[in-house]
Amino acid sequence: MTDTNCYFADVAKCSNLTWNTEQSRYAIDVPEKANIAADTVGRHAAGPNRDKPALIFEHDDGRLEEYTFGEINDQANRLAVSLRNMGVSEGDAVAVHVGQRPETAITHMAIYKLGAVVLTLSQMYGQDTLLHVLNHSGARVIVAENNIWQRVGLDPLNTAKLAHVITVDVPSEGMTAWADCVSSDASGFSPVETESEAPALLMYTSGSTGLPKGLLHSHRVLHAYMPTVTMFYDLELDRSDAKFWSPADWAWVGGLLDLVLPAWMAGQTIVASQHRFEADWAFDFMGRHGITHSFLTPTALKRMAEMGAQVNKDDFALRVVCTGGESLPGEIVRWLDETLGVTCNEFYGLTEFNHLIGNCRALYPVRPGSMGRAYPGRVVELIDEAGNPVPEGEVGEIAARDDDRTLFLGYWGDLGVPERLRCGQWLRTSDLARRDSDGYYWYQGRNDDLIKSSGYRIGPAEIEDTLLRHSDVVEVAVVGKPDADRGAVVVAFIKLANGTAGGPEMVKTLQDYVKQNLAFYKYPREIHFVSEFPLTSSSKIRRGELRRIATEMS
Repeated sequence: MTDTNCYFADVAKCSNLTWNTEQSRYAIDVPEKANIAADTVGRHAAGPNRDKPALIFEHDDGRLEEYTFGEINDQANRLAVSLRNMGVSEGDAVAVHVGQRPETAITHMAIYKLGAVVLTLSQMYGQDTLLHVLNHSGARVIVAENNIWQRVGLDPLNTAKLAHVITVDVPSEGMTAWADCVSSDASGFSPVETESEAPALLMYTSGSTGLPKGLLHSHRVLHAYMPTVTMFYDLELDRSDAKFWSPADWAWVGGLLDLVLPAWMAGQTIVASQHRFEADWAFDFMGRHGITHSFLTPTALKRMAEMGAQVNKDDFALRVVCTGGESLPGEIVRWLDETLGVTCNEFYGLTEFNHLIGNCRALYPVRPGSMGRAYPGRVVELIDEAGNPVPEGEVGEIAARDDDRTLFLGYWGDLGVPERLRCGQWLRTSDLARRDSDGYYWYQGRNDDLIKSSGYRIGPAEIEDTLLRHSDVVEVAVVGKPDADRGAVVVAFIKLANGTAGGPEMVKTLQDYVKQNLAFYKYPREIHFVSEFPLTSSSKIRRGELRRIATEMS
């Protein structure tokens, strides 16, 4: 075992990471039979954790609902019977269009128990997206909130191929009440036994072109995630006093696969709320519920860091934050560590194949601004356009091997790995990074985000990281824009702290700051001050929109 691999012996002790003698590296052990419901709530409902709280839900008025593992399992069995009576069988897509509520979690468990496929629908979807996804998936049954459909302006009973609409609030004529579904007699119900490769989870994601595609994962995915989830929760996934919460939408990977399902696999308590994320509310919520572990997006962490001295670390029990989805500025990592005493482990991956690189402070130092190191059980490389590994210290595209255990099954109706992701034995990510002599990766932006100016290759992330260290800057996004002389120039969109005025003097101050702290040739030739950024439905900055704006300003 190499010195590097010795880091991971403790991970192997508390996860399904195993040492492969033939390949002299760690591998992720996945059983032939797997089922997300059986591997999470089911296993604890049949054991000593049956009466342990699995979910605490806080209503907007402060009322609390508490569900044990046994109660969630029992209600999931009852709902599964009702769904089966509606014609749901193995392989069918069942839509879930409910927010961060107990009914969402119970519905997931019921669908998995039937060997059917959970189709997640974000409540931020508009009419066109809902119509496309439901038509494309062919879903005939949906669990929804009627008031959300009324707000969107659609009638689910007359949408796509939907034949059954189960509502968790007041149903309209022709719909079925949730309460009626979970009152079914489940005494003779037996869950379907599924293969680990059986389809389980369908999420529609947008690409650079065309309509959203249905990305399909199998029951294997949760087992494939467990070693790395164990690491980015700092080897504390089984901590006895742990409580988990994330404001991330359970319709997306971050909220669901990076927190809810792994925590339940470990027998931990989840706290949930439908309250819209606000930094001050989030701190109060975590303190009130004793949250110890959380998944928070970089955008959420930036908002929380803006509160600065208003936060007292003695007011909450938070120990570990993990984050991913976009590059996290090193200044945020330092703030969490030095001001709040909270460990922040960033991780990186795609929905198609995830958790390639990341941090685990319990095993190796976190270097602020770095993505971390390649996680065990993964084969990660930086490659050039031809698929050849690049030398240490040079920028290359992050790639994983095509036998990666987290790899998705393909797209709904078009299974298999698409050619656009393949490069020989490698799976391409379109994300660029460099690796230092200690094995740490440093994000340099997307392939189409990389700025080539006057012969230099400039990564937006390092400029953003530098600007965010300036006391007057609270949020920044850097893009490139075409330039006749240099090929491209660096453009920064910046949100300033309250009370700070933008203008020529501030532009020069920030340009000089980058020249002084990063490199002269990397300073932004243009700076635009904004009050808000255009965001995607998963709260990522829409850099393509910023590039368009920058170009139009020429």
